[in-house]
Amino acid sequence: MDLGLKGKTALVLGGSSGLGAAIATSLSREGANVAIASRDKDKLAKTIAGFAGQGLALQWDLADLSVIDANVSEVESKFGQVDILVNNSGGPPPTTAAGADPELWRKQFDAMVLSVIGTTDRVLPGMRARKWGRIITSTSSGIVSPIPNLAISNSLRMSLVGWSKTLAREVAADGITANIVLPGRISTERLGVLDSAKAKREGKPVEEITKQALATIPAGRFGDPDEYGDVVAFLASTRAAYITGSTIRVDGGLIASI
Repeated sequence: MDLGLKGKTALVLGGSSGLGAAIATSLSREGANVAIASRDKDKLAKTIAGFAGQGLALQWDLADLSVIDANVSEVESKFGQVDILVNNSGGPPPTTAAGADPELWRKQFDAMVLSVIGTTDRVLPGMRARKWGRIITSTSSGIVSPIPNLAISNSLRMSLVGWSKTLAREVAADGITANIVLPGRISTERLGVLDSAKAKREGKPVEEITKQALATIPAGRFGDPDEYGDVVAFLASTRAAYITGSTIRVDGGLIASI
């Protein structure tokens, strides 16, 4: 199936590792020119090296809202205006809902929410002018079933769901789609860090935490990052033009609710 992505320009925030890198790599395999943003220069270079086509590495601290215009302008100078924006941010540190430092909430709000809104607002005029665009926001299963000790993640990612759903209705007539993608337990470095932290809190071996987690997944395994990246690539494609305002779960059946 031709996804119609050859020559399209994609910008993937948080694209140097984990789910972001998988998304960027999948888009590259489909022929898109892909710019990836991250603070980690070495990880950026490693991910770009695995691309099938052209790539651009942007050292970008998402919490710094002042650099959005300059960084998007750099993408436009190299590849042209952004057709596909993938909003993906690193996960905040584990915290309870009560007692977290307000400054931590504020910093994470800038990095996880305002950066997404600001970058989207920067690329939207071009999408509207061309009558084509894809805005895909990667979140977490915590937006449906809040994950214990991840209060900041649960809360801030939920705000992006409301924003994306509202945006979808505003831009649909311009040929632009806006969708949320929700990962379950996908085998990334982040998942390992969270499981290790949980094992430490509960005084259990990490292997036991992993076994307990697997027992909750009907598919009986963790997801492969490439499986997640390919779902995003489809949503970015010309074939997915009638999917908008949706939340797509990629979780092996983990979330039991309808």
